Order: sequence, then C-alpha cells, then structure tokens
Amino acid sequence: MADAGGAATRQTSAVLRSVAGAAEGGADELDRLIHERVRLGIVSALAVNRSLTFNELKAMLSLTDGNLSVHARKLEEAGYVACTKSFEGRTPRTEFALTDAGRRGLEAYLNHMEALIQAVRDR
Repeated sequence: MADAGGAATRQTSAVLRSVAGAAEGGADELDRLIHERVRLGIVSALAVNRSLTFNELKAMLSLTDGNLSVHARKLEEAGYVACTKSFEGRTPRTEFALTDAGRRGLEAYLNHMEALIQAVRDR
C-alpha cells in the first residue's frame, strides 16, 4: 500500500516545480524581501501612490515608528524604495516612493504568486 504522506509530498513537490517553471524568470523562490507582510504592505501602498509620508504609511499599515523604520530601511537598502527627508517649516518630513527596481520586484513577486495560485488550482 502506498504511503499517503509520501504521495502528498510528491504532489506538493510537483506543484512547486510547476510554479518554479511558470514564474517569470524561472525563479524557484519568492522574493523574501517583499514577501514579509509589512514590507509587502509598504511596497503595495507605494505602488498605488506616487509617494507617501512616514506618518501616512504608519497609519495606513497600523505600524509603530520603529517597525516601519526597520522595514523601510531594508527596502531602501535593497533599492526598492527611495526615501527623501525634508522639512515643512521646522517639522521633519520623511517621504517614501517606490523605485523602478521596487516596481519590477513587486511585479516579479506578483507573477510568482499568480503562478503558484494557478498551479494549485490546476491540481
């Protein structure tokens, strides 16, 4: 008698292989930088807005200052997000915008997720 756990593992592996082949660029893993919930939220919010201030993003995503700062910095270091600091009067203003690299990264991530969804639906 066949091992049901082994069959499930083989079927899962087949789905993952088809996803890897279907994903743009043949990437076999999701972009972990974007995949994290908070960073996906930041990149998604910036994809539909020309730019957002620190406070707008913080309120939109219900984040603390520290949490937003850490995740935004990781995206900035990767070149996915541009950060501009200025002053409005005497008040500091931090503004974020999605870079071309960030837009391409999000597009590749979405293509990969769509391929995963399609592969699972086709089973």
